[in-house]
Amino acid sequence: MRIDKYLWSTRYYKTRNMATEACKKGHVRINGKTVKPSREVYKLDEIIVRKNQINYELSVLDVPSSRVSAKLVDIYRKDTTPKEVFQNQELMQLNKNQYRQKGEGRPTKKERRDIDDYLDESE
Repeated sequence: MRIDKYLWSTRYYKTRNMATEACKKGHVRINGKTVKPSREVYKLDEIIVRKNQINYELSVLDVPSSRVSAKLVDIYRKDTTPKEVFQNQELMQLNKNQYRQKGEGRPTKKERRDIDDYLDESE
């Protein structure tokens, strides 16, 4: 089975086109090498998929014949992504929220509109 079809059938991407684009951009590696969308997937291959700033590490257990339900995905792959990666992602999200408190620095577009509306009403 092709790698783009495998990633689509194991529900890493919503469409095959999205999986194909990820392969073309170099976000998918099999056994440490970037691959084209037409590369075949075999049992015991190690796949690394870069998605949402996270490197998902997968081991292929079996190749499905078609797209599988979310409950059956674990039959065909083993997710070996370290838990620290997800914890780092959560910390980055919290840090992003703390970067600028409301009312500090330049106003956002919405805040600017609110200020303009307030000034127009007072005149």
